[in-house]
Amino acid sequence: MQQQGPIGVFDSGYGGLTVLKEIVNTLPQYNYIYLGDNARAPYGNRSFETIYHYTLQCVKWFFQQSCPLVLLACNTASAKALRTIQQKDLAKIDALKRVLGVIRPTTEIIGLHSRSGKVGIMATNGTVQSQSYKIEIEKFYPQLQVYQQACPLLVPLIENGEHENAGADYFIKKYTDELLAKDPGIDTVLLACTHYPLIQDKIKKLLPVGTEVLAQGNIVAASLQDYLQRHPEMEKLINRGGKLKFYTTDSTSDFDAHGTVFFGKPVQSEHVELEG
Repeated sequence: MQQQGPIGVFDSGYGGLTVLKEIVNTLPQYNYIYLGDNARAPYGNRSFETIYHYTLQCVKWFFQQSCPLVLLACNTASAKALRTIQQKDLAKIDALKRVLGVIRPTTEIIGLHSRSGKVGIMATNGTVQSQSYKIEIEKFYPQLQVYQQACPLLVPLIENGEHENAGADYFIKKYTDELLAKDPGIDTVLLACTHYPLIQDKIKKLLPVGTEVLAQGNIVAASLQDYLQRHPEMEKLINRGGKLKFYTTDSTSDFDAHGTVFFGKPVQSEHVELEG
């Protein structure tokens, strides 16, 4: 009999807390642990090989904490590491454990929101370069036209608490303008980075009236709920109690201060050193 454990939620930094927030709101009965690999963040501009190595290392850490299920609440890790971990590593580590990402749940439903058949993706360089969103959307909605916009400065601005300032407004407008210049008919914009919900209102104000802006948190939460209903054998392996634990590979004081902004509630973390 496999040991019960919490759901693991991973991100390279703080952004995954916006996803965890929605998951906890939707599924408050389970226990969760969150790991932010802040010491090596951001992942967005790193190579496929480096991101895969870092992500696999963190997934193994979650498994050591008895997590039967790990969610990569990081678009870059989902784009560049998830498939290899699922296809190559899980069978060797523990075939009963599962690792899920945030890209597929979003691409499964994005076509339901667009009337014009033209959607925009705002993301990090790494996510855009991976082409993961275009590839996955093509599977579900081959008729959609997908336009991607890399926004390399948004994560650093948000993580440094500068996203409310005029300097950030300049870059937010720059990126939204560049996206719309690709096709003014875009009527649905996906925020394909878990940091971007913190500037969702600013982005929406810069887009034409009626443009829908999708954040991933509630989409991923609903998808996880559906997954657990369809896989009762996995659901039985998750322990209950509504407990939350937070870990970071960097400064706990910094994580707690920034994490509280992303999670919307006070966060108290523990430091962890990763090996291997």
